[in-house]
Amino acid sequence: METTLYPPVKRFLEELGYAVKGEIGRCDLVGLREGDPTVVVIGELKLAFNLELILQGVDRLRLGDEIWLAAQLSARGKGRESDPRYRNLCRRLGFGLLGVSSTGRVEVLVSPVAPTPRKNAKARSRLVDEHRRRKGDPAAGGSTRRPIMTAYRQQALACAAAMSTAPQRPRDLKPACPDAQKILHRNVYGWFERAERGVYGLTEAGRSALALWGTNVPPVETERSRLSA
Repeated sequence: METTLYPPVKRFLEELGYAVKGEIGRCDLVGLREGDPTVVVIGELKLAFNLELILQGVDRLRLGDEIWLAAQLSARGKGRESDPRYRNLCRRLGFGLLGVSSTGRVEVLVSPVAPTPRKNAKARSRLVDEHRRRKGDPAAGGSTRRPIMTAYRQQALACAAAMSTAPQRPRDLKPACPDAQKILHRNVYGWFERAERGVYGLTEAGRSALALWGTNVPPVETERSRLSA
């Protein structure tokens, strides 16, 4: 699976000084340098070097400053990565090309250069915002078979965790979950229900979500719990 490529590529970019998180927006991975949001690094992962990998890179040009394409090196060294035409195309497009061995060794096949197409400022801003708001790195790049742990889902789970023992008011949750009011009101996942005026509790769907995802949710200290302590 493509997720097997994520740890070595993440490690490679971290050694270059980037904080890397997987599955940000539609990108397999996004890297930002701490305190410097002006440089956005995007990586795309595939099990083999093919045209689809390059097309994904082309699509990411409107968002990123540095695009890295990574795939598994062929066992006999006769895959697309050894084709000078493939490398030359990546070089002309400004992409960096990484080959990952079966042991996790990362080889730089082509170094990236700054792309020239105009960026989509709004989409780029959403990418940076999601990276900053997401706690830790809960989603391996290349994931396709499980819902992505977005910053919004993390906050919704934190709200649910706080409600696991008793209903809560949005204002009690706000210190730990800034978007609590919006999350409870919209109830995108169907996890919450109104227990009484201004107070929300968990539905069965919410309890099931906690059972599935709960181990990744840090404990939330609410206003009520602080007052009762």
